[in-house]
Amino acid sequence: MKKIISILSFAVILLSGVSCSKYLDMAPDENLTIPDVFANRFYTRDFLTHTYSWIPTEANMADDGGAWRNPYTAGSDEMECAFGGAYAHQINNGGWNPTDIRRTQVWPESYMALRKVNMFLENVDNCPATDSEIRHWKGEAYFLRAWFHFLVFRAYGPIPIVDHALDPAEDMLSIRRSNVDAVVKFICDDCDRAATYLSDVNKWPSTDTGRATRIAALGLKSRAMLYLASPLYNGDPLFADLKDPIDGSYLIPQTADPSKWDKAATAAKECIEAAEAAGYGLYNKYPTDPVKNYQNLFLDNWNMEILWAKNIGTYDHWLNCSDPVSFGCFSIFNPTQEMVDAYEMADGSTPITGYTDNGMTPIINPASGYTETGFVATADDSGMNRWPAHVSNMYVNREPRFYASINFAGALWKTTRASNWTAPHYNEFWSTGMDGKNNAGSDYCKTGYLMKKMHNPARVPWQYTPQQMWVYIRLGEIYLNAAEAINESEGPANAYAYVNAIRNRAGLPDLPAGLTKDQMRDKIKHERRIELAFEVHRFFDARRWLEGPQTQGIPIHSMDIYSGTSLTDPAFYKRIKVEDRVFISPKHYFFPIDQTEIDKHQKRELVQNLGWTTIAD
Repeated sequence: MKKIISILSFAVILLSGVSCSKYLDMAPDENLTIPDVFANRFYTRDFLTHTYSWIPTEANMADDGGAWRNPYTAGSDEMECAFGGAYAHQINNGGWNPTDIRRTQVWPESYMALRKVNMFLENVDNCPATDSEIRHWKGEAYFLRAWFHFLVFRAYGPIPIVDHALDPAEDMLSIRRSNVDAVVKFICDDCDRAATYLSDVNKWPSTDTGRATRIAALGLKSRAMLYLASPLYNGDPLFADLKDPIDGSYLIPQTADPSKWDKAATAAKECIEAAEAAGYGLYNKYPTDPVKNYQNLFLDNWNMEILWAKNIGTYDHWLNCSDPVSFGCFSIFNPTQEMVDAYEMADGSTPITGYTDNGMTPIINPASGYTETGFVATADDSGMNRWPAHVSNMYVNREPRFYASINFAGALWKTTRASNWTAPHYNEFWSTGMDGKNNAGSDYCKTGYLMKKMHNPARVPWQYTPQQMWVYIRLGEIYLNAAEAINESEGPANAYAYVNAIRNRAGLPDLPAGLTKDQMRDKIKHERRIELAFEVHRFFDARRWLEGPQTQGIPIHSMDIYSGTSLTDPAFYKRIKVEDRVFISPKHYFFPIDQTEIDKHQKRELVQNLGWTTIAD
């Protein structure tokens, strides 16, 4: 009887190239045959539960223990990661390549997870559990199979579909990439299967949240369908040379299919209708305080907007990366000046309409009231604590999501950083400030901003971290999915309601009436940039819209962190360039396939993505 260890290790070597040595260090009860596992209800359940462990902890936007789980946020124009070892720097400077892409772990870990999911689906019917349990477990497994395929798809585009646990007797070196239509169909079919088996809400105990539900499956389907309808995957000639090496067929279709937008709109609306019928809705617990309303959406665990999330417990590495250095933390997660500029004013007007001098000089909209000179005399009197006195006018009267998402110079951030210290902390990012470069080691804030969004202010660095969740799918995203797909398929009229619901929840007015399709498209793109900031959407949105060169291949800027001696020193509020960034089209629209994967296919059945050079080429 083959042992699980032998089958798993073979698959790992095949699909990821990972050494099997770690599988040899096993506890006695892990050395079970497959029939042993699925003859026991508890082992079967635990086998499925363990599969969830491969879901990436996207809160980790830098490195932690050598695993790069989320290179996307700092690999986009949202953020600069101040830690020099983050893989995002390879992406931003154009230095990433097929020989080091394994550091991201996207391909190998996803295919390891898929191996286990398929083993589960092929054996779960042998388990002596109730029919209801088995159906629910199958639903979770189908969802997970769809999810792990999606993780690889969004990074690599056309990918191999693995619909069964590969057997050593198979000709596994002939595995080829499927075209994007087939990949997304497979993902969506699994989502549909999952939806037929799962309940609308988590049926597990409250201590075991994070399990797949029917609504989560519908949410994933919505996202996958939106991607497939987008220009990157839907008929752009840029990818005419990306073909199957055996039959010469296109891996990305060369003729746009407008009906894909109709299908994406239908999928989004179906998810929204099912979610709201099941009791989900946009989070609106603090309607008179839109700053707190938006901020607590990510702190109020398992609230009504969350369609799928992961318990990350008291994991605090990412929180140390977004707390100031004066707290003994790293100040690594630094929003770019471009991200800060994108937030609207409180009345919904646009403060900055563009740039000159290669991004150095903003074009200010005078009608917005925005200015980059002077300092406000008095603190915010709205009751929302948006700004204290004496901060730069740059940060005054901005939209509520700005104050919930961005820590800026002079902003109040926490009242506790140690058990015996209760004085309020106001951020000092200028050079001589307590959070500035001159008072830090190798880690310090490099843009003059820290990410505030998703960070619980009740957390006391190195002492107390509240229980946390990381959100993968929420209803706000699906509203924007629906708006985008509806606008493309039928025009803007029916897209307004979804966008305005998101804006109103955030304390902003409705969009102006009478927008054209093109104007609405721009508004939706902007709304996604702000509403979904730092949630691992921007990296992929910019690519699926084919906007890589103009958004990801331009310089990013910051405040002058090397200057300034006080909060009101104008020297700090001068824009400087942080770095030039590189985006080569079509090369950087997709990840390169790992060199070791290419090497396994001596006849080149596993074709490399365009623009990437492998050693044998």
